[in-house]
Amino acid sequence: MLKLAVLISGGGSNLKALIEATKEPDFPAEVVCVGADTAAPGLAHAAAAQIPSFVVRPADFATRADWGEALAAAIRDHDVDLVVSAGLMRILPAGFVGEFSPRLINTHPALLPLFPGAHAVRDALAAGATETGVTVHIIDEGVDTGPVLRQAVVAVREGEAEDELHERIKQEERPLLIDTVRAIADGTLDLAAVAAAHH
Repeated sequence: MLKLAVLISGGGSNLKALIEATKEPDFPAEVVCVGADTAAPGLAHAAAAQIPSFVVRPADFATRADWGEALAAAIRDHDVDLVVSAGLMRILPAGFVGEFSPRLINTHPALLPLFPGAHAVRDALAAGATETGVTVHIIDEGVDTGPVLRQAVVAVREGEAEDELHERIKQEERPLLIDTVRAIADGTLDLAAVAAAHH
């Protein structure tokens, strides 16, 4: 059974989808802890499922590195196999990435390497893209530069607003994340091999 730590900053829709997936008897992973960088509303999903959670606020630490170390320490307590950044709106410090990568994955609302960064949906619209989508990738030291694991394409509708497009991307993101976690858990997807091939 693959043990997951899930990191969030907001409503936790991906977290909720993962928790629901783990209730299926044949799903080969479980969420053992949930971490946030703020009092995120999504922590309610962890509480409802009786999953331990913790909040490690960057503002409580002198440096980003100290924050990353505290976050890593909180995760270490749970003997985790895979860390899933599911809507964590912060760049993870190098020390944290160094400890957990390649067993550290993220979802990104674009077809990487196109449109990295915090405004991927807006950027795709501004560029006049006719399609975008979602990527699940390994987090490395760069911003959205890690090896791609899975992608799903979402067509951009004419005149679509950013929030409408983002919502449609999220509809694809949840099943893609669940499928990726399942593939990692059952060994179909070898994170170390993917990471090695990327370098």
